[in-house]
Amino acid sequence: MNEQTGAVWRDSAAGLAAKLARRELSAREAVQAHLDRIAATDPALSAFLTVAADTALARADALDAAPAPLGPLHGVPVAVKDLTDTAGVRTTYGSALYADHVPVANDLAVARIEAAGGIVIGKTNTPEFGMGAVCQNRLAGPTRNPFDPVLTSGGSSGGSAVAVAVGMAPLAHGTDFGGSVRVPASFCGVASIRPTPGLIPAPGRRLGWDTLATHGVLARDTADCALLLGAMAGADLRDPTSLFGDRDDGSVSRLGATADFGAATVSQAVRARFDAAVERLERAAGPVARRHPDCGDAMATFRTLRAAQTRHAYGPLLAEHGARLTDTVRWNIEAGAGITADAYLEAQAARTALYRRFVALFEEIDVLAAPACGVLPWPNADGEVMAIDGRPVETILDYLGVTAIVTLIGFPVLTLPVGGGTAGDPPFGVQLIARPGEEARLVRLGRRLEREAGFVHRWPA
Repeated sequence: MNEQTGAVWRDSAAGLAAKLARRELSAREAVQAHLDRIAATDPALSAFLTVAADTALARADALDAAPAPLGPLHGVPVAVKDLTDTAGVRTTYGSALYADHVPVANDLAVARIEAAGGIVIGKTNTPEFGMGAVCQNRLAGPTRNPFDPVLTSGGSSGGSAVAVAVGMAPLAHGTDFGGSVRVPASFCGVASIRPTPGLIPAPGRRLGWDTLATHGVLARDTADCALLLGAMAGADLRDPTSLFGDRDDGSVSRLGATADFGAATVSQAVRARFDAAVERLERAAGPVARRHPDCGDAMATFRTLRAAQTRHAYGPLLAEHGARLTDTVRWNIEAGAGITADAYLEAQAARTALYRRFVALFEEIDVLAAPACGVLPWPNADGEVMAIDGRPVETILDYLGVTAIVTLIGFPVLTLPVGGGTAGDPPFGVQLIARPGEEARLVRLGRRLEREAGFVHRWPA
């Protein structure tokens, strides 16, 4: 490898795309540089379940032979979370039940990445079916935090977060139900976007009108997040939620902040880090109003809806393969037992009322800041979060309160790193929340905060 390609893994995705478009670098060189980086760093971190070296290099050669760049991601390696189908590349969903599964077709999100010229370099680790606070399963893991390998990378897109944090890929795809791109981004010191549900369509989703879960993106800065988001976004009539357009009017953002929405359990350490981040936010972008709507019933609502959907999706697996599932997956499926139609519909009504309370708040502000997790990273060996500041939590989901509440309302979220990453000082991130369809507002603000508040990715030692 020559000196030029040896440092390729440090390039931003946008910078790498520009070099590839100018033919200063071949797609094969870009892919090989990242495969070498994976070989050097992943044995200690376990970010990948499958490295797609052969297919990635073959696609790189095809792109190098093309007469012109294919699209904005031409030749750029992209890591894809292993919950999402990739044609010809093993996709396990983090489960031993699918250890040898190779899909014949791409998920739409992956198809769009490839249509934009991106190259799938591998599949990143996730808890089984995306359920779990620690990124491990019976096939691989735990995925270790690159700033301290004793600590968790966060669930459930931990593999994707680690891959971009250390340069194994410049871009990574993730998914987010209760915080699964936001928490790993916070824990690993990178940026992420959970978009408005429907901006990245999911035409294969069985519950077509469900907006609790969405594809998302992880990268080392806001501009790169926007690059990957743009490649995957766009309406698809097979997804009834995918009709959003860009609603950003270009105005200066009025800012708000909340440490806990008045309802989430948040550790004292997170509160202190968040207060310091809000001070930096205010210095860079203007006054910040401390406020939030009434969210008193939000966590009960989230638990009910999540449990019902999990049992609907995975109940047959529990009956047929219960002993082969992880304890966390079994707990999640069993939590949905006995939920009545009335209880489910009452939860949907409560979710609707919560959404409207947030809409009312956003008549007075444009962006709301909140922590990206209720706790700082903890040791992988500790497993699920059972207590916060020494106080037991009601369920293993409660540490996700600050992200789960935002999941319920479906507003888009940019997560940015705000510091940490030195010995004894793990990374920490904040959520920046805007109205549905205002991803562009978040990107504008995020780039300003990277420049003026120092909310930027830092390389692990």
